[in-house]
Amino acid sequence: MTISQSSFTFVSDLVRRETAMLYDPGKEYLVEARLLPLAREAGCSDVDSYVIRLGTDLAERRKALDALTINETSWFRDNAPYQAFTDTLLPSVIANRGHVKHISIWSAACSSGQEAYSLTMLLDQHLPPGWTAQILATDVSTAMLERVKAGRYSQVEMNRGMPAPMLVKHFTRAGSEWEVADNLKRMVRTQHLNLATAFPLLPTFDIVFLRNVLIYFDMDTKRDILRRVHQVVAPDGFLLLGSSETTLDMEDHWGRESVGRVQVHRPAGTTSIPHATSAPAAWHPTAMTGA
Repeated sequence: MTISQSSFTFVSDLVRRETAMLYDPGKEYLVEARLLPLAREAGCSDVDSYVIRLGTDLAERRKALDALTINETSWFRDNAPYQAFTDTLLPSVIANRGHVKHISIWSAACSSGQEAYSLTMLLDQHLPPGWTAQILATDVSTAMLERVKAGRYSQVEMNRGMPAPMLVKHFTRAGSEWEVADNLKRMVRTQHLNLATAFPLLPTFDIVFLRNVLIYFDMDTKRDILRRVHQVVAPDGFLLLGSSETTLDMEDHWGRESVGRVQVHRPAGTTSIPHATSAPAAWHPTAMTGA
């Protein structure tokens, strides 16, 4: 480890001040790994000299914040939330939105867009004729939002969970990358949003995916985020968190309900969603067929 303690403290304070995300002691290796490529690109001899530059160079500071707020992601990550989406959440929303024939979804902390585009593939397959859907993909990283807009992914990224039938149906070659189909791109809108600060004006969402991001915040920030998310979820809508995240002991505005192996969160007082009389078959995206 070559990053000094003073540099790590500066960076962790910067990230917390700008995004409320926590880089606790013990994460020095992660800060160094994410900043070293930027340091080399900027002509700095090491991470410490690059951190000194961050004190005055606002453009480099933005690059550093982008690098430090990127989270790991993959296609159809963890599988179970997507099974809950197709088996239970989507049918429930369709049953309740027949008067508008439109579904609104928020992919919060969307990273490079694999979650949002995974959902578009399922919507393309399962939405009834005549229905429309829009997914708002938000992130604190402007660099990630540009990637979502481009909808292009390397072969290494495609290998992380993308079923071959989905690749063939929804992507085309673009040089050394794969580009998502235009009809799926049209379902996704991007917007810069810092979860730890006041939200901009947002529509009401039928389903919110806020997965694997609350773990990076302290308890007070988690409560505040959940309170503000509650304000933009439809009264009969859904919130999905990561497998290690819960609203338990954090927010009394939310009720919890098991859907298969997933804990679904709903505004308190919402009528329970109907469940199938028998357990659904084990789900994996490779088992899906075209619409």
